[in-house]
Amino acid sequence: MSSSPPTMPTPLVDVHWLQAHLADPSVVIIDCRFALGNPQQGRQEYQDGHIPEAQYLDLNQDLSSPVQAHGGRHPLPDISEFLLKLKSVGIASQPLTSVIAYDATKGAFAARLWWLLRYLGHDAVAVLDGGFPAWQQAGLPIETAFPAPRPTGRFIPQVRTDWVVDREAVKQHQQAGGGLIDARSPERFRGEQEPIDPVAGAIPGAVNFFWQANLDERDRFKSSAELQQLWQSIVPRDCPIYYCGSGVTACVNLLAQAVMGHELPRLYIGGWSDWCSYLEKT
Repeated sequence: MSSSPPTMPTPLVDVHWLQAHLADPSVVIIDCRFALGNPQQGRQEYQDGHIPEAQYLDLNQDLSSPVQAHGGRHPLPDISEFLLKLKSVGIASQPLTSVIAYDATKGAFAARLWWLLRYLGHDAVAVLDGGFPAWQQAGLPIETAFPAPRPTGRFIPQVRTDWVVDREAVKQHQQAGGGLIDARSPERFRGEQEPIDPVAGAIPGAVNFFWQANLDERDRFKSSAELQQLWQSIVPRDCPIYYCGSGVTACVNLLAQAVMGHELPRLYIGGWSDWCSYLEKT
C-alpha cells in the first residue's frame, strides 16, 4: 500500500519538519553539498556524515551536463540521463514523492536541484532552510551509512521550456529593452574580481542583486516581507531575465521569488560563463 506524500511547506522547510518526516517513505532527501574549487569535497562530506536517509547528487556529475566550448560551466543535464538518476535516488511523479534538498553553502546547490525539479514539472520540492549547518546546530542525528536503494515509480517530466533562455534570447531581450538581474557578488559584477571565469565583467544593461542578500545572519532565508522590502530597491524592466556565473546561484534569487509568492522568472542557464566565452580574452 503506497502512502501519500505529506503536506510539505514550500519552497522551504525547517529542520523540525524534516526531522518529523525522516521515516516517511514518500519523502526523499537529497544532499547537494559541493565546492566549486574542489569538486570531490561535497561527496566526501556526504560520506563523512549526512542527514539520515539522504541520497547524494553531485552538481557536476548529476545536476549538469559536460562542459562544451559554449553553454557555460554548468549546462542543463541531459533529461533522459537525469531521469535515470532521479529514479536511482527514489524520486518519482507517479506515485508522487516529496523532495527535500540541502547543502552547506547557503542554499546555492540545493536551489539548483529545487529549480531543476520545478523546471521538469515536479513542484513537490523544497530546500532545507539553513541546510546541513542548521541540522547540526539543532543537534539532530547524522549518519554515515548509505541508504539502501528504494523502489520507485515513474518520473514523467513536464518540461517548462519557457523558463530557460540562451544567449541569443538574452540579446533579443536586451534589444527589446528588457532587464537582466545578475546574482553574482558586487565585486564580480563590477569586474573588479573574477576568480572563476576567464573574462571579468557583466552582461551590458544588467543590475546586480547578490544572491546572499536573501539570507539573514544565520544563513536562513529572510521573511517574505523582508525580501519584498529588499527587492523593491531593484527596479528592473518588465519580466527580467535572471543569471549568474553558470546557472547555479541565480537559482537562489529564483527561490527568493518563490518565497515571496511570485511566479518564477526566466533563467539564462549559461550565465556570464557562457556570455564571456564569446568575448575576446584580454
